[in-house]
Amino acid sequence: MSTIARPQAAQVAWKLVRAGWERVAIYLPIILMGLMAMGTYWLARNTPTLGTPETQQPAKHEPDYFMRRFSVKTFDGAGHIKSEVYGTEARHYPDTDTLEIDQPRIRSFNGRGELTVATARKALSNGDGSEVQLFGDAVVTREATNAQGHERPRLEFKGEFLHVFANTERVKSHKPVELTRGNDRFTADTMDYDNIDQVMELRGRVHGVLQPGQK
Repeated sequence: MSTIARPQAAQVAWKLVRAGWERVAIYLPIILMGLMAMGTYWLARNTPTLGTPETQQPAKHEPDYFMRRFSVKTFDGAGHIKSEVYGTEARHYPDTDTLEIDQPRIRSFNGRGELTVATARKALSNGDGSEVQLFGDAVVTREATNAQGHERPRLEFKGEFLHVFANTERVKSHKPVELTRGNDRFTADTMDYDNIDQVMELRGRVHGVLQPGQK
């Protein structure tokens, strides 16, 4: 090969290399984006992931603590006893904030110092004790009182279910009840008694026996 042909061959080779590089440069951004996408995919597949937060499960109706052979007392702001609860066993359920009591005996004093005693085979109380449901051989007794010179005879409710509202001094039942007031006796299918207003509402098959001379 002559000395003149060598420079020409070099020029031709350079032109081919330059043309190839220009073609590569056109597609370089696309190639780089593809490499970045592949790298991101690789990192996502191989990077350890934190555990996904567990969805909050609804609270189960299971007791969180027990009490056995217990007695609990509550007092008012002046230090006077408001209530006293006995039971053979109690179970607290956090999902409903209720206390289930076996063989309960509840003594409660209202603002006038009147005593009410409640017993049953089982009781269900809300968190602050303002509502108590009594199940099985339920008995609620308000002892005889004498307020402002007016004597009120002993009052007793019996039934398979009694619902006691301590703050409003009410006793209700949607099941048959037996009421004894002094020597008078009543039975009814349902009952709603308001101790503050001294109002008794009996519904359904109501029967009563009034003894003469009773107030």
